[in-house]
Amino acid sequence: MTNRFASGNAALTLKVVGIILMMSFVLDFLILMFPFQPTDRGWQINLATAIVDRGIVPLVGIGMLFVGYWIDGVTDSDRPISLDIRFPVLVFSSVLGLIFLLIFPLHLNNVRQASTQNVEQIRQDAEQAENQLQNQLSQFQAQINNEQGKAQLEQLRNQARNQFTELLKNEETYKQALNNPQLPAAQKELLKKFKENPQELEKFIAQQTDPQAQATQRLTQIRQRREQAQKQAKDVAWKSGLRIGISSLLLSIGYMIIGWTGLRSMGVLQGSKRKVAAR
Repeated sequence: MTNRFASGNAALTLKVVGIILMMSFVLDFLILMFPFQPTDRGWQINLATAIVDRGIVPLVGIGMLFVGYWIDGVTDSDRPISLDIRFPVLVFSSVLGLIFLLIFPLHLNNVRQASTQNVEQIRQDAEQAENQLQNQLSQFQAQINNEQGKAQLEQLRNQARNQFTELLKNEETYKQALNNPQLPAAQKELLKKFKENPQELEKFIAQQTDPQAQATQRLTQIRQRREQAQKQAKDVAWKSGLRIGISSLLLSIGYMIIGWTGLRSMGVLQGSKRKVAAR
């Protein structure tokens, strides 16, 4: 008597937990649908990702529900089951299998198109930055082509030269700069190079005040950032498509096997086949 009571309690617990898991998934699905934007590719990608990430929840619920019914059948096979919801649950499982099967190609296509769009947007932004840089270079070159601009540029070079020269001549200040932990290592190497060879200082000042050299350096940085951003966008899209796509396909197979096998064992699919054969 005690064993039968414990078995019945365990079966009821499994059924209740299974039903709650399935209902929580349906509730999450309905909440994720809002705001409803079926034409928005980003909304479709986010919805598919959220659904697939939660896709294992109803699968566990279905398993627990059927284990509960199995315990009922083993412990008290003569007692009829008061409320049998296995048929709608099997239909629910079959529907989920079809949904996850549809998500598989749709998500891959959406991710591919979104990745292409992101890469194109990155290219356009980089091209716009390059055009702005070229315009700034043209304006700056026009300003320094006159005598006033040349004088200002030469004054800027003299100021930089005097600052470095004073620093390198004063040994105490020079050593303090080398021992300063906040000063980057690259700048310390430059100071050592200037100390050993003053001609390197002249080359550095000329390069730093050359608008064409600065524009070329910035142009190289823009193109490097563009390549890195495009590669990152492709990698993120590839990983998302692969993870969600394979997970969706596996969930689809699992739900279809459970749903169709269960319906066939209940004679639902076999009955429909006999009707078709009779016609």
